[in-house]
Amino acid sequence: ERGGLTSVGGLFLNIGLQNGVLLRTALDSITGDLSDTRTRYLGTRPVKLFRVQMHSAESVLAVTSRSWLSYSYQSRFHLTPLSYDALDFASGFSSEQCPEGIVAIASNTLRILSLEKLGVVFNQVTTPLQYTPRALAIHPPTGNLVVIETDHNAFTEATKAHRKQQIAEEMVQTAGEEEQEAAAEAAEAFLAEELPEATFGAAKAGAGMWASCLRIMHPTEGRTLDLVQFEQNEAAFSIAVCTFTSRVDTEWYVVVGTAKDLVLVPRSCSGGSLLLFRFSPDGAKLEHVHTTPLDDVPVAMEPFQGRLLVGVGHLLRIYDIGKKKMLRKCENKHLPNLPVDIRSLGNRIFVSDVQEAVHFIRYKPVENQLIIFADETCQRWSTCSALLDYNTVAVADKFGNVGVIRLPPDVSDEVEEDPTGSKAIWDRGLLSGASQKAELLCSYHVGETVNSIHRSTLIPGGSELIVYTTLSGSVGMLVPFTSREDIDFFQHLEMHMRSELPSLVGRDHLSFRSYYLPIKCTIDGDLCELYNSLDPAKKRSIAEDLDRTPNELSKKLEDVRTHYAF
Repeated sequence: ERGGLTSVGGLFLNIGLQNGVLLRTALDSITGDLSDTRTRYLGTRPVKLFRVQMHSAESVLAVTSRSWLSYSYQSRFHLTPLSYDALDFASGFSSEQCPEGIVAIASNTLRILSLEKLGVVFNQVTTPLQYTPRALAIHPPTGNLVVIETDHNAFTEATKAHRKQQIAEEMVQTAGEEEQEAAAEAAEAFLAEELPEATFGAAKAGAGMWASCLRIMHPTEGRTLDLVQFEQNEAAFSIAVCTFTSRVDTEWYVVVGTAKDLVLVPRSCSGGSLLLFRFSPDGAKLEHVHTTPLDDVPVAMEPFQGRLLVGVGHLLRIYDIGKKKMLRKCENKHLPNLPVDIRSLGNRIFVSDVQEAVHFIRYKPVENQLIIFADETCQRWSTCSALLDYNTVAVADKFGNVGVIRLPPDVSDEVEEDPTGSKAIWDRGLLSGASQKAELLCSYHVGETVNSIHRSTLIPGGSELIVYTTLSGSVGMLVPFTSREDIDFFQHLEMHMRSELPSLVGRDHLSFRSYYLPIKCTIDGDLCELYNSLDPAKKRSIAEDLDRTPNELSKKLEDVRTHYAF
């Protein structure tokens, strides 16, 4: 057992245990009573505690298999992991160059550290790319990132060099006889001059001009291992890393969906294609195998039972690998508009349409048929989705809404007990859609366009949650409640916070979170966490209404956060 800490708001005792757990308890300075004990699992090694100085206040550095810093910042307690190597011992350090630093031992090296960006949850490393990244996939054996980049109104490197050469030749041709020598020198200087696009900007190519590339990156170092440049006006929109069971070998392939001469409004293109690349054994290089022409844009792809699901225009197809091109094995023509996201589990496929929400599709391997058996009641301009279980999917749309959709139990059973599929094929449907409808379990308005959504865990040993990212760079998470008591507690706390903390711009909180669809079965955690920023009188008033103390409310908020994230 180690250590003590005097912090803003009282005296606290920090105790590091042999099993990697940190205890933090409030110590009464008069009676010596211990109360409000909070526990946190930090790592696999015994916890060592060291007193350090941060923001002119005492903090605690906890060293285990990973280093953590315990500190108070903006009237809130933080326990944050350090993005650094594992340390063995540490101590506070102060000098003219480093007024609030840490001197530490890591294996056989002595290090002096200075911590930055206190209060920030995520540590980000920015890697500049050539064009705008559109999608990425992971090569499972090596963990390398495969990224497609696409820009509209842009030239490829080959086209830039060709246009530059054309301009230089025109400079010489348009010059008079007396100026030929000076024009040749000017053209030569023009060709040799390289203006950085980051400073001067890139040349604008005009509407309908696209530039794309395919890049393999090292996930931690950010190095580019391989780069494949596509032709001018060939825009990459989808990517999938997969293996094909029809091949005897177990090689990994990457499939890229591209469109040629795409015009956004009104939407048209001269054709699409599937480009198949083979990974080298070390996963660092790509070899082009063949190209398959398509009649529309392949916007979404998903590996499926050793083959590939592709959304081509309003069609859903299953492709397999061939010697000279991809072979079409199955097709469904009944999707309304354009599949933008595809997920699969077993024989069930979840397709997000650009305008008509999520469609639930069953693949019948014996009949080789794709059958739409359920969809959603209301329209949704989907952008991305994530599978939660065999009947449940989380989906987000371009207007900033996140929802969870589930098939009712009778729908699932009915599909499994209908072996012929004839009912689902020939039924006229309900509300101009599929014959059965999914239920909307949860709905929440984020306020920004959601670009991606995933089911994941953020800390080792933590529970699963839904992580989403938005167009403006926000990262948010939705966590499930495990007890009815927690639901009642946070509902009442949110109700009190709506009345005690009105919006700065005067908008009603409930109407904002229900901007497109009524908020359903979702609590605004950001609003609840503002409880710690209220003045003490309001905190006591809310706590009394909830039959708790202010410390118990703060502990409850902290426990929910630390159970899933930092």
